[in-house]
Amino acid sequence: MPEGHTIHRLAAHHHAVLGGAQVVATSPQGRFTAGAARLTGATLAATEAYGKHLLHHYQGGPGGGILHVHLGLYGTVADGPGQPPAPVGQIRLRLVGGPAATAGAAARQHWLDLRGPAACELLTEAEADALRDRLGADPLRDDADPDTAGGRIRRSARPLGALLLDQTIVAGVGLVYATEVLFRAGIAPTMPGRRLTADQWQRIWADLVTLMRIGVRRGRIDTVRDEHLPEAMGRAPRNDRHGGEVYVYRRAGQPCLCCGATVAAGVLAARNTYWCPTCQPG
Repeated sequence: MPEGHTIHRLAAHHHAVLGGAQVVATSPQGRFTAGAARLTGATLAATEAYGKHLLHHYQGGPGGGILHVHLGLYGTVADGPGQPPAPVGQIRLRLVGGPAATAGAAARQHWLDLRGPAACELLTEAEADALRDRLGADPLRDDADPDTAGGRIRRSARPLGALLLDQTIVAGVGLVYATEVLFRAGIAPTMPGRRLTADQWQRIWADLVTLMRIGVRRGRIDTVRDEHLPEAMGRAPRNDRHGGEVYVYRRAGQPCLCCGATVAAGVLAARNTYWCPTCQPG
């Protein structure tokens, strides 16, 4: 499942290629036909990311409203300039926008295809507010409230690794960021939240903000400090479909980049987790 930095990148990109344009919306798959009809002729006024949720704000047209997308485990988005290709596979929503989109010309158009999302729906303003209210603090948003998130964590007996993945507490953080930020803090993922100090939470939050902003810029998750990069250590770069350089995520059985101990793995809250027993003592 994409983590929050990916959704923020999508929001910015979609605004860049379709913002201010009227769109023609279709549902080749047929599961969003009514919603597509409401969007056709509306103008994309703004885009927004909150945690792992993507929101398109439309104005005008027959219905307009707010398009809410959650990619979930299997959702993907593809886009490109010009005339869209013939639909292939299960496309839930296709958007075509640009100065000439409604006239059917290809010049200056841009298309966007959404496949396999966990959620694709139109919301009212009140429903979008309710969605935001259900989510925790997003490290990539200026309106984030880390104090409330930290307070909830520090009152809980649940393991820190599970608390950081709870989207009602911290929105947008997935398994990679949760795993890596705890390694960088020297804290075991199994430590109960109530043992976390206020100072430790402030450092974790600041690190999340920094790391996730790097993720937005680079389009991948990099958590390794300069002194532990491949070129600094004389080691081979990481070869993994998730990309980026990390300390412990999916490195079970390999040596820790900091101390050389064997990276451990286990299951926490029904999710795989990784840690260094030496650098992150329980």
